[in-house]
Amino acid sequence: MFKRKGIVVWKLILLIAGILAVAVTAVAAAVLLRDKNHEIDSLRAMLEVTEPPEETQVTYFEPVQVNHHYDLAGHKILLKDQTFGEIWIPVLKDVKLSVHPLELLKEKNSRMVSYDQNGDFNAMTGIDISSHNRVTDWEAVKADGIDFVMLRVGYRTYGGGLLHEDDRFKEYYRGAKAAGLKIGAYFFSQAVTEEEAVEEAQLTAKQLKGCELDFPVAFDWEIIFDDEDGARTDHVSVEELTNLTLAYCQNIESIGFRPMIYQNKRTSLLKYDLPRLQGITFWLAEYGDGPTYIYDYDMWQYSCKGHVNGVEDKVDLNLSFYDFSQKDAPAVHIPASSVSSQTETTTVAETTDQTGTDSDETTDHTSESAEK
Repeated sequence: MFKRKGIVVWKLILLIAGILAVAVTAVAAAVLLRDKNHEIDSLRAMLEVTEPPEETQVTYFEPVQVNHHYDLAGHKILLKDQTFGEIWIPVLKDVKLSVHPLELLKEKNSRMVSYDQNGDFNAMTGIDISSHNRVTDWEAVKADGIDFVMLRVGYRTYGGGLLHEDDRFKEYYRGAKAAGLKIGAYFFSQAVTEEEAVEEAQLTAKQLKGCELDFPVAFDWEIIFDDEDGARTDHVSVEELTNLTLAYCQNIESIGFRPMIYQNKRTSLLKYDLPRLQGITFWLAEYGDGPTYIYDYDMWQYSCKGHVNGVEDKVDLNLSFYDFSQKDAPAVHIPASSVSSQTETTTVAETTDQTGTDSDETTDHTSESAEK
């Protein structure tokens, strides 16, 4: 009987011990969970301290007006490129900008007319002629409103580089002179060195011997786009082109004629060192309703498809903003009342601001240099 009681006592003791062990484990787990919760609460408190509510975020600066740093009131020159699409080049500060009021250009009888602020004409109308043009009546040319003509004196071929006189220069000079037109001249150049440019000036001087010119002698150097054979001028550098242009112009000036540079917009911007050519009269070739060339020019060739009485085929049309036949070449001023108006004029929309957008202009002289 005592043995059975002992067994019961031990069982009670073991049961109580088990209950106590479970209780201790539960307490320990509760303490551990409490500590974990306390740690999480502490981390949350720290985060709340380092990240203040949105309404108390610090403003570090006030946004300012952005300065895009556009030089010359935002002027830049935009061009089209086959690889990059639209590209740009900066405006040169040491090259004179155009001063011509493009908004006063008008179209009259399929020709461009330019007016000043008072409604008077500020440009003369002219044509340029070579042996490729067939002129039959110079009096009719004059009567059709043409004031001046630029005659080709000669050319150099773009393949072999051979020099040629224009075989109708003398004939056309006499006809234009007799009709009372003001006369200038130009040479189509394919020079690749200064020495060749001097040769071209010498041929020009030979052709002009005994001639009295009213307008300048223009140096017409052009890039020839010949995909099959190429042209001798394809690889002329910027420095070489600028140097040979100066060589021609300075030699022409030395024999008593006023030099001029004839060039289109894109070649002028990309192939000429323009600051070195300042002071030389400039004849711009850019076809369309109005020049987008941002720099100054004295004459503007705006079409190669003009129709003029006395000329059988299409002819180049030009405006000159200066009367080179007078001393110091004053700006043209022709009172509108002195010119009869046959039809109403229509305003031509201004084609550009002074940013200048590119056009794929070319001149029509390229075929004149082909070797026969």
